[in-house]
Amino acid sequence: MDKSYKQLFNDVTTFIFDVDGVLTNGIVTVFPNGELVRQMNIKDGYALKAAVKSGYRVCIISGGKNEGVRKRLEGLGITDIYLGAHTKIDQYKELVEKYDLKAENVMYMGDDIPDLPVMEKIGIPCCPNDAVRELQAMSVYISDKKGGEGCARDVIEQVMRVQQKWHDNFDAQYD
Repeated sequence: MDKSYKQLFNDVTTFIFDVDGVLTNGIVTVFPNGELVRQMNIKDGYALKAAVKSGYRVCIISGGKNEGVRKRLEGLGITDIYLGAHTKIDQYKELVEKYDLKAENVMYMGDDIPDLPVMEKIGIPCCPNDAVRELQAMSVYISDKKGGEGCARDVIEQVMRVQQKWHDNFDAQYD
């Protein structure tokens, strides 16, 4: 690509994130009743909410089906949440049609092979630093953070800073 990743960040209007391995560390705790429990980073949550409040479109496409994850993300103001998405390109195409998205305006952060088909279509593919080799090779930006350890915060904050929308004190502005 001709542009540096910071120049590409100027064009972002839409963030799409995977959950497991991006918003979580990819580890699930399995309870005796079969429930799978994940941990999410509060700093990622803060940035996701800030992005929504600042007018960015924030979408989630995940193969996982945990309704607790949906509830957490809805609480951050995210409305486009696709869980149980095993062929993520279908949900991406739905979002493109629904919002008339242009590839150069979309940042997608994934960590593993199921994210590859979407990352091949969007303008700004990104990944955490512990993503699989194939995604690292195609990403225009690799966060210095691992999945579940603030990688979503990293890219959101960088985009918002480049676009001069990041503020050091969201507390006064956001509930």
